[in-house]
Amino acid sequence: MNLQELKNNIDTIVDTTTSSKEEKLQQICDYLASEISYYDWVGFYFRNGDKEELKLAQFNGEPTEHTIIPFGKGICGQVAVSNENFVVQDVSEQDNYISCGWKVKSEIVIPIFVNGENIGQIDIDSHTVNPFTPNDEELLEYTCKKVANFI
Repeated sequence: MNLQELKNNIDTIVDTTTSSKEEKLQQICDYLASEISYYDWVGFYFRNGDKEELKLAQFNGEPTEHTIIPFGKGICGQVAVSNENFVVQDVSEQDNYISCGWKVKSEIVIPIFVNGENIGQIDIDSHTVNPFTPNDEELLEYTCKKVANFI
């Protein structure tokens, strides 16, 4: 993983003035899924209005039935409450896990903050056990900070 090159390409996507917010989010999902072999599903969830739930936005990967996730439920729902990164190297070891499919072995979720408020998150599923490193967290935190600037 060439971290700086990945960050530079995220910058290029974000800085494109001709793309809408939705197009930029989709391009980020597509880019990360294509560049990192163990990113098998990449998506954004955002707070659903004033409700205590997340709503699926743009994603790359197999369709999911989890388009609405209540706060506190699953990894994404827990991040909506904790406001902290959540790295799960083996989902079979998690009690409060919502299965998105039998292929998913690990997950990383990083919150997106705007003016100190958790407004959403990026969610990555992998079909590999124990794939995530501190570089993944750094890249995804960077991506979330960039998304916060245009969301």
